[in-house]
Amino acid sequence: MLLRINPTQIRPTDIHYVAEQLRQGAVIIYPTDTVYGIGCDITKPKAIERVAKLKNVKVEKANFTFMFHDLSHLADYTLPIDNDVFKLMKKSFPGPFTFILKANNSIPKLFHNTKKTIGIRIPNNEIIRSIIKELGNPILNTSVHDDDDEIAEYFSDPEDIYNKYQKLVDLVIAGGYGNLVPSTIVDCSDREIKIVRQGLGEIEI
Repeated sequence: MLLRINPTQIRPTDIHYVAEQLRQGAVIIYPTDTVYGIGCDITKPKAIERVAKLKNVKVEKANFTFMFHDLSHLADYTLPIDNDVFKLMKKSFPGPFTFILKANNSIPKLFHNTKKTIGIRIPNNEIIRSIIKELGNPILNTSVHDDDDEIAEYFSDPEDIYNKYQKLVDLVIAGGYGNLVPSTIVDCSDREIKIVRQGLGEIEI
């Protein structure tokens, strides 16, 4: 299904519908402040396995991120963080960043492994943030890649995404053109904060 949502006129009924689909185990594609993402409710193991299969990786080896509405759920999935790191995250979010933090014991239970880190995203996109807020917990997130384009690594047109993924996912949200540049990845899991991938976000460490 293709669901068109105007980012400047978001209807609560659409947000509620998508959240309900996620609660029922749906895998969806959605806009962010960078490239389009694909994900599911992090509490649905079968949906997580479907996302991993789409990315052709094993769940226990996948480097998925968790997408939050805000930082209120952070302590549910991560070990305590330094004040400097927290201030940097508050300054950067919502925005085109992924912060890598040390995971707590909740993560292995979700992914059946000994995963020690977790990627955190709070995108500056009201469509997906509203959906996450309505859902009540983070969603699993990974980027939608365009393997057929020799120049662009990512899709920008949601219509093209729908044409390719309509039989592989339950719902594609068309919320405007996506960016072709991914998020900037900031590793805060060690003593030294470092940028491991320079993307759309600019940050001073």
